[in-house]
Order: sequence, then structure tokens, then C-alpha cells
Amino acid sequence: MPDAVAIAAPLLSPKSAHPKTSVTPVFPVQTGAGHPARHTTPRVAQLGISSNWTVFGAYFALALAFRITLIGNPIIHVDEEFYLYVADRWAHGALPFVDVWDRKPIGLFLLYRLFLLFPGDGVIAYQIGAIASTAATALIIHRLARMIAPPAAALQAGAAYVLFLPVFNCGMGQAPVFYNLPMALAVLGLVDVCRRPGATDVRLRGAAIMALVGVAMQIKYSVVFEGVAFGLMLLARGWADAWAWRKLATSAALWIGCALAPTALVLAAYAAMGHAEAFVQANFLSILLRGPEGAVTWFRLAKEMAVLIPFWLAIFFAPRRMAMPTGSTPDALRVLQAWGLAAMAGFLLFGTWYDHYAGPLLAPLSVLAAPALARSRDSEKWIGRLLLGFGAVAGLVVMVYQERKHGSADEVATMSALIRQELQGRCFYQFDGEPVLYRAVGACVPTRYAFPNHLNTYTEAPALGVNADVEVARIMLSHPGVVIIGEWRKIYLPNHVSRAIVQDFLARDYDRYASFTLGSRTYGLYRLKPRTAAAVAIPPPLPPFSQVPSS
Repeated sequence: MPDAVAIAAPLLSPKSAHPKTSVTPVFPVQTGAGHPARHTTPRVAQLGISSNWTVFGAYFALALAFRITLIGNPIIHVDEEFYLYVADRWAHGALPFVDVWDRKPIGLFLLYRLFLLFPGDGVIAYQIGAIASTAATALIIHRLARMIAPPAAALQAGAAYVLFLPVFNCGMGQAPVFYNLPMALAVLGLVDVCRRPGATDVRLRGAAIMALVGVAMQIKYSVVFEGVAFGLMLLARGWADAWAWRKLATSAALWIGCALAPTALVLAAYAAMGHAEAFVQANFLSILLRGPEGAVTWFRLAKEMAVLIPFWLAIFFAPRRMAMPTGSTPDALRVLQAWGLAAMAGFLLFGTWYDHYAGPLLAPLSVLAAPALARSRDSEKWIGRLLLGFGAVAGLVVMVYQERKHGSADEVATMSALIRQELQGRCFYQFDGEPVLYRAVGACVPTRYAFPNHLNTYTEAPALGVNADVEVARIMLSHPGVVIIGEWRKIYLPNHVSRAIVQDFLARDYDRYASFTLGSRTYGLYRLKPRTAAAVAIPPPLPPFSQVPSS
């Protein structure tokens, strides 16, 4: 990415080194008999507690307190519900991309499967894991911000990240909450590499940095844009150190290999199982085949850019009007700016611009806003107050809105009971609805395309690798015991053909036995008519979560 290299170039010049400037190394500094140095404040050091743990604990407490009303609610966001559903099915023997379809990398589902290993409620487990990841990322943001701002401002930068995540529907277990952590760690290493001219360990550290990018890619592939920028900055470091072309080329190959290794390993595993085609279709081809959403995407982009105005003021307006302070490593600013540019480029190029797609922007923006948060004059404190105050208020408003829109745990339990009592030993199918219902009901699922939007929207129809309308007809021909369909007027990006197929089967073979309002939406619940159930045999027994072969 040329912009990233251009920004980093002054930093990578040997003349830019500041021997007298103190810096917190990415890896522990060896002292005495080879034990790592501990960076502690005097008071905390007396207690024998690392200052990093203290800051982490503070961010964890803030995130937990800010999100406390959401803890235990299984219906916060449809994506999180589906990630847990896929992990649950995987734990029961289904194979992601083959038996249950989605385009997210397997690393995200692996995280959720690990959360299910904890005793108790899997919902609470993933939510606590998400809060821990948020706090850990805020800690790294604090360390990065400390390089360009005073300690108090750096602490506020991490707090800004914690507060703003819910504003973009990343309050709990959305993908950015998890992949922002390895990406922020990669930037921490990148800053250290780029500011040490002539270092002999650039190759090794570069490999570690790009391996972190590779891990993040297995949570969400969109980080590839930032990864390319990081690789270019590493090459720029080598160029500034007068590396030979051969060394540059072999280093580039090593770093690219480290970034692609996790994905290559997963692909190899699927190929060994005979499912390479299913993996490639879901992970790489489907996103290219997805249909456009039209003007609504531009509205989302405008809304998100407007919500980020407090960051724009802190990053672009404040330096023009106020004297900005410096931190412990002011020459790190160029790398941090390049990170911000790369994250913004990835966000803009990816398109669709759902709210949570802005999640990756929050880490670099929080760091870059830190100098403006250090203002001590009364006339200049308003930017910091606006940033943190807006994040807190907007985050609370969004969380309240989401709970009212999607529903509560009690509503899920009541609706699930209504469904279970009419299943007649058959499967349950929701053409519209919240994925959490599949786990709550516990019945078999008659399709590998369980996420409702994959079959009920026109944008997803070309991306599934099968004919969506034929798949819906196949599902309805299997005669699920209960089918639910949305009864609100404004249907999101409707696939009119697949919806008409469902409605035709419902009119002929089903009775509408109840309606239920979940959150702000009302659903019609349909049970198979007795005479139809008597005439149509129950399909062969299925495991708790069905394993339907590809159509």
C-alpha cells in the first residue's frame, strides 16, 4: 500500500532514530540474570502486581459495568447467535461450511466452540470472553497511545475504545472484538521494528507480526488490507537498512507465508477430508458472488462517518488549533497513522458498511485521538469530553435499542416453548427469525443454510453455491413440524420467489396456530396439519443438529 510506505518512510530513515527517547519494547527487555524487566509504577510494584494487569483490570471492569444489562441475554445480535449455533452444531459432529454454511473463517467458530467448553451457560461464557478480549485490546491501545500522549490521555484512549464498540453493535461477541486484539499486538511489534534502524532481528519479528495477521485473518478475512500495509512497512524497514534484493525477496516470501499459513492449514485439512471445494466456495467465492444492496449501503456509510465525528475532531481538528503533547515514543506516530489509513481503506473497499464493519477502525482511531485527550486547559477539554461522553451515551442508547429490537431471554424461552409443543417429532424451520431459536428449541434443522438471511434475501441468493429457491422448496417438501415467518411490512432485501414458495406451502399444508412478538417484530407460527402429518412420514432420525448434504 503506497500510502503506508510513504508515511512510514521518514520514520524508517536512520536519521529518525532518537537514542535518548525511552521506549517500552514489544518483547520484554532482559535484565540481570536474563529475567524480563517488569514495567510497573512504584506503588503497584510494591504490591508485586504488573501495571499491565492493573490497567487490564480497570478496562475489564469498565467494559463489564457498561455492558452489564446484556450479560446472559442470548439475543443481542443475530451474528453472535449464529456463531454460537455453528459452534454448537460443530460440537455435535457437524462440519462448518459442509453441514452448516457460512462465509466466516473457521477461527471465529473455533473461538465460540472453545467458549462452549466452559461449564454453565455458553452465552455467558462467550460474553465474558468478549469482554476480556475488549479489555486486552484496550490495554494494547493504552500502550500504543502512551507512545504519542501522556499517561492519563493514553488511559482515556483505551476507555474510548471500550465505550465506542457498542455504538457499532460490537458490544459483545462480534468478530472485530476478537480480531482487533491480534492486529493491535501486530502494530505494537511493528512500531518497535520500524523505529530501530539496523536491527538484526527484523526478519524474525516480522514473521511474528505477520503470523498475528494470519491469526486475525482466520477470524475475519477483511484484515488482509491492514496486513498488506504491515508487510509493506516491514519491507520499507529492510529497504531503509539497505538490504540486498535477495534478502528483501526472501523476507517478503517468509512474511507472506506466515500470514497465509493459518488459512492454508485449514484449507489443507478440508482437502484431506474431501471438502476443499466446499471450503473455497464458502470462504472465498461467496463474498464475490453476493448481490449489491443498493442505496441503503450509502446511508449506512454516511451514518457511520457522522458517528465518528468526535474522532475526526480529535485527530484532524485539534492538532490545527492546539499544541499537541508528545509521549514516550513520538516517532511512532507515522506507523500509527499508516495503520489508521490501512484500516480505513479496508473498511471503504469492503463495501456494504454494516455497523460492525467499522469495528476495526476504532482501535487505530482511539490511539490517534490520544494526544487531543491530554488537553488541560478548560477551553480545550471539550474534545476529550465530547469523545468519551458521546461514546458512553451513544453506546448505552444502541444497547437499549438492540435489546428492544431483538428481544429478551424470557421472550426467547416463551417462544421456544410454543414451538416445541407442536413439533410432532419433526424438524423446526425458521424462514425469518433469530438464530438463537434453533439452539433454544433443540430440534433438528432441515437445511445447512440455517441463517435466515441466506435464503430469504435476494443479495445472498447468488452466493450460496446452490439455487436458493430450490433449497427452500426442498426444505418445505421435508415438511418441518413448525415453520415461522415474519409478519412485519418492511422486509429486509426480500427474495420474493423463496418467500412465495414458503407461503404457498404454509397455505396448503400448515395451520397458523399462534403469533409471537419477539422484541419489536411479530412472527407467525405454523404447525403441520394433522392430515398432512399423517400422510407424510417423519424423515429418518437426525442428530440434534441436522447434517444435510449439499444440494
